[in-house]
Amino acid sequence: MLQLKNVTKLFNPSTVNEKIALVDVNLHLHPGDFVTVIGSNGAGKSTLMNIISGVMKSDAGEVSIDGNSIGHLPEFRRSRWIGRVFQDPMAGTAPHMTIEENLAMAYRRGQARGLSIGVTADKRKMFREQIERLGIGLDNRLKAKVGTLSGGERQALSLLMATFTKPKILLLDEHTAALDPARAELITRLTDEIVRELKLTTLMVTHNMEQAIRLGNRLIMMDKGRIILDFDKERKQHLTVEELLGEFERISGHKLSDERLVLG
Repeated sequence: MLQLKNVTKLFNPSTVNEKIALVDVNLHLHPGDFVTVIGSNGAGKSTLMNIISGVMKSDAGEVSIDGNSIGHLPEFRRSRWIGRVFQDPMAGTAPHMTIEENLAMAYRRGQARGLSIGVTADKRKMFREQIERLGIGLDNRLKAKVGTLSGGERQALSLLMATFTKPKILLLDEHTAALDPARAELITRLTDEIVRELKLTTLMVTHNMEQAIRLGNRLIMMDKGRIILDFDKERKQHLTVEELLGEFERISGHKLSDERLVLG
């Protein structure tokens, strides 16, 4: 499904400020895989997401979906296959537009867009049915401006929009990090339900180690631009936060130090 081969990315190459973001990263996601990604600040997690989505281009290596190389394609061309939810609830939606207008844009992801958003009665009915499953009352507020929603409501809407057309790859970039604990748990539950129901191939970066262990069928840990740990479902089922920290220290040779990391 998704494959990265020897992907490398440098920032400010050949200067005194050169920084290695990714080094020969190899990653293969099979259809339906739900992979959580964890690592300290600067490990390369967001750079990985940006290269897959097309926000950045790698300096070397190949990115492919279903065996088709996409490394040369710009971000907007990849959007037909890739859905993404960002850490910032303000990203991923248009605040000046209504909920149904945002959903209409998501529905047409990867298609040619005209000047009219075109929310028909049939589409409105479908949008209401889709958003009703979030269970937070937005189905009765389709004409409300997205800018009036709370952070948790916007993130729930962003999640629905990113998965609306069943993308081949779903990228979740610390999408619960900016929310209070109650809203974060709501979005976590919705994420698990939607990914399972739609059988979406998913890559989720998280700062929460307990969440990384609990969700999905595979866990990878990054450090200094490399994937240093890769636990399959069987190993992950019995993994504890303490064991994960111990494995990281054993392989990397140093303790995991990042004040943003949540242990559980």
